[in-house]
Amino acid sequence: MKSEMNSIPVFVAAAESSSFSQAAEKIHVTRSAVAKTISRLEEKLGVTLFNRTTRSQSLTDEGSLYYESCRRALNEIQLAEDILESGKLQASGKLRVSVPVLLGHLCISPLLSALAKEHPKLELEISFSDRQVDLSEEGFDLAVRIGTLADSSSLMARKLASHTMVFCASPDYLRQAGEPASSDELKQHAAVGYIHSGRILKWQIRNEKGEIAEINPSSRIMMDDMQAVKDIAITGGGIAWLPYWLVREQLISGSLKEILKDRSSGSWPIYAVWPRTPHLSLKVRLTIDKLVSVLPTMMAAVEAKI
Repeated sequence: MKSEMNSIPVFVAAAESSSFSQAAEKIHVTRSAVAKTISRLEEKLGVTLFNRTTRSQSLTDEGSLYYESCRRALNEIQLAEDILESGKLQASGKLRVSVPVLLGHLCISPLLSALAKEHPKLELEISFSDRQVDLSEEGFDLAVRIGTLADSSSLMARKLASHTMVFCASPDYLRQAGEPASSDELKQHAAVGYIHSGRILKWQIRNEKGEIAEINPSSRIMMDDMQAVKDIAITGGGIAWLPYWLVREQLISGSLKEILKDRSSGSWPIYAVWPRTPHLSLKVRLTIDKLVSVLPTMMAAVEAKI
């Protein structure tokens, strides 16, 4: 195993050179030493790594595959050495993150921007969407998601924080339609529905027994953007079920009124999810650590009850 590991830098140098002689000059050994190392490696692996002629050499298909893996391994080793030498963990490379639109703008984007400032070699790309993206298929390193997660053997998750949902409507709407005092009365009211993943999000409310019940809102107006749902509720379009942090200012100003306060459905979790992998990259690990350490405090501030 030791001799095989020692041969990898020699193989990579040969793969990145036009000849064994050129590779030998790069790593300060003889051409014969390079040729013997490659031959031993091919015998060990049981494949031919190079097509050899008197005038040129080129990688075989097997050699190209092996080179890509070896190159990545050497890059990771070099990165680890640089980190240890600098005495500071520095993330680098592109980080692609998917975040919910409104929570992303309010909390996640500022945190990730701060992380990018701390790590100058980190290239940050944030996608704002309430759609549940396929991380592996669409090339995302990390996603922030709200609500209960579906079971998945291909993803890892960590809870970051939580937030509350509230029922609210404009004072004008409540004057005209009356204020519901129970889940049964709530079902009779006009609703401004939120469309998530192609379906109207069901409302959750505590019934008289304290149990969580689901309601299909009677929605004549439906939107896939929570900001738009809030705007319609303000204009008297009906009752909406929205995150407290989103409507807090309107509840303070009086343009919206919270209803059924004692029937609150509790908190909704916020998670970081990422593709399952044997080794979590430094950039993803540092991002998760940043979110875990700061997001709860930020959410507590925007969730503070009036």
